[in-house]
Amino acid sequence: MPKLFDPIRIRDLEVPNRVWMSPMCTYTAAPQQGLAGRPVDFHYSHYTNRAAGGVGLVMVEATGVLPEGRISPYDLGLWEDGQIDDFTRLAAGIRANGAVAGIQLAHAGRKASVDRPWQGGAPLDESQHGWAPVAPSALAFPGYPVPRELTRAQIAATVAAFADAALRADAAGFDVIEIHAAHGYLLHSFLSPISNQRTDEYGGALQNRARIVLEVIDAVRAVWPVDKPVFLRVSTTDWVQENPGDDRDSWTLEQSVQLATWAAEHGVDLIDASSGGLDVVPIPRDRDYQTRKAAVVRSESGVPTAAVGRIEDPAFAEELVVSGGVDAVFVGRALLRNPSWANDAALELGASPRFIEQYAYTL
Repeated sequence: MPKLFDPIRIRDLEVPNRVWMSPMCTYTAAPQQGLAGRPVDFHYSHYTNRAAGGVGLVMVEATGVLPEGRISPYDLGLWEDGQIDDFTRLAAGIRANGAVAGIQLAHAGRKASVDRPWQGGAPLDESQHGWAPVAPSALAFPGYPVPRELTRAQIAATVAAFADAALRADAAGFDVIEIHAAHGYLLHSFLSPISNQRTDEYGGALQNRARIVLEVIDAVRAVWPVDKPVFLRVSTTDWVQENPGDDRDSWTLEQSVQLATWAAEHGVDLIDASSGGLDVVPIPRDRDYQTRKAAVVRSESGVPTAAVGRIEDPAFAEELVVSGGVDAVFVGRALLRNPSWANDAALELGASPRFIEQYAYTL
């Protein structure tokens, strides 16, 4: 039996295998007031198909904890109780098709209020359902408008919004929450000295830059059931110090290891190790560019870790887990191309696909 298809127990939750769907924005929610943030039929079909295709866990895409926390007006959101019922249907559909239902809670920070990628991704104004972005410091992401610097009171309100969204996610029936602290969005922008130049208790030393992340974890853990896992997605590096001639202080792998250790002490059960997104810098193109950093986080922090990034070959995914480098893999683009990638991988590696009779009938 390939280890990739062994179940894994996290707290009281058993995930049937270690092939998980990575959270990937689809930008298909309606932007209009009263409908904003709610999953639609597309989301239901999109996620339940991947669940039926054999993944052990489906992580629903970045879901804004506040209206201004969305990347675009077309993103999902859980900032009000009226959105719960639509997410309840989605979580139930994922579970009915054999997978664990997870949801990523997020705030886009200074990278918020932009158009859909296929429409250019340009910043939007209020006439286009846009809004003014916020950040730890009034420093713009390249090509974006200068954000408003958050006050201490606004930071506290944002932390509370993560907890409120976690309560709604529990009410909707999700079994895993992932806190998004990667890809240049709000929590990552607090972590990196490139985007955080505050001089108060939320800036400067590493423990200050990590403060809001740990506060969010504490707030979520205080309301999230003790038997359900909390994940944390991090960018293991800004890819700045890896670029010759760029001597800026930035977020690094070593700091990610420390954050993982602190996060586990505060109740995080698994690190989802991605990278980049904070600034426009070159990123390596080799297959292991990201997974090798995930393995360092796992080995040096001792915290369970999942790898993501260019995992398209089942044998490679199996190797990552068998080696002990990571505990699971998040698959992205391969699942967009083939919703049954996990079942196909099981057959290739000598395991049984989840719905063997139905799946065999289609071969």
